[in-house]
Amino acid sequence: MLAGDGLLVRVRPPLGRLTAAQDMALSDAARRHGNGRIDLTNRAALQIRGVTEQSHKPLLEQLIALGLTDPDPIREARRNFILTPDWEPSDDTARIAQDLLDHIDDFPELPPKIGIAIDTGPAPSLTYVPADFRLERSVSGGLLLRAEGHALGAPTSPETAAQDLIAMTRWFVATGGASSGRMARHKAPLPLTPEVAPAPSRSLPQLLAQAPGPFHGIPFGQLSADSLAALAGQQGLIALRLTPWRGLILEGGTASHDHAPTDPLLLVDACPGAPACPQASVPTRELAARLAPLVDGSLHISGCAKGCARPRPADIVLTGRHGRFDLARKARAGSPPDRTDLTPRQILALFGSP
Repeated sequence: MLAGDGLLVRVRPPLGRLTAAQDMALSDAARRHGNGRIDLTNRAALQIRGVTEQSHKPLLEQLIALGLTDPDPIREARRNFILTPDWEPSDDTARIAQDLLDHIDDFPELPPKIGIAIDTGPAPSLTYVPADFRLERSVSGGLLLRAEGHALGAPTSPETAAQDLIAMTRWFVATGGASSGRMARHKAPLPLTPEVAPAPSRSLPQLLAQAPGPFHGIPFGQLSADSLAALAGQQGLIALRLTPWRGLILEGGTASHDHAPTDPLLLVDACPGAPACPQASVPTRELAARLAPLVDGSLHISGCAKGCARPRPADIVLTGRHGRFDLARKARAGSPPDRTDLTPRQILALFGSP
């Protein structure tokens, strides 16, 4: 994908986990073949920024050698899975994910934004993370397969979950899902009767209490290759697990209180903005950092009306337009604004900054 600072190369580590050695090598690759900046996405993937046409091929070769990218681009495109990050090697989440990877060739060709959540811990934790098909724990403790846009799912089991999911993706394609683009917009009758409710969602603190290491928050989901390498070099670190909440779980490592999940910067949604994104007409993150402690509720700052950083509404949304901002409340980026043509100084003043 082309951005304002070069090509973005997305990396989806198997099971959402990087060993310390892979982490160190990935950091080196980001410096050698990109501009040294790395994004952590809201689907728990990594993006290496600033890649050039010349450095793209050697970067892919290094990622393939590390086991972080499939050499077949078709197979790689099908690995759009996100796992609840507190999985254990022998639990249902890990077993189902590995089963899906073993049967990756059975998936049909899906639209590029389609995502699959494998969320079979004691209760769902990825309910508000973008996905189109979800494997979740039910209210009775069993497993269910649920299509996005439907409150209920169909019962499945650890042994049949992978094949049931693959069958549903084939139904999606066969019934015109490619033209819909996303499951929530697809109106064809489901092939399985949705009759089972998912269990109530776990909170982030509940999930982190079960995680195999502390949480290390990353403001705006972006860090430098040097910072990533420093995490990998921690004494005792075994691996990093990616999360969709702008943070990493450090298996065997330690985290600073400055990077706790309660940091206000982790609660702000802000895209890279100008000049990193050619669609954006305004810088976003400097304003977001200053505004975060001043806003009660959710805050979204978008460089343009596309709203890539947050598809759902926010209590306060600021949308870049022709070099200034529109402000709307309880809205999405690009929604009809309450105020228009605002400068960062005017916005800060509105929220009580001296």
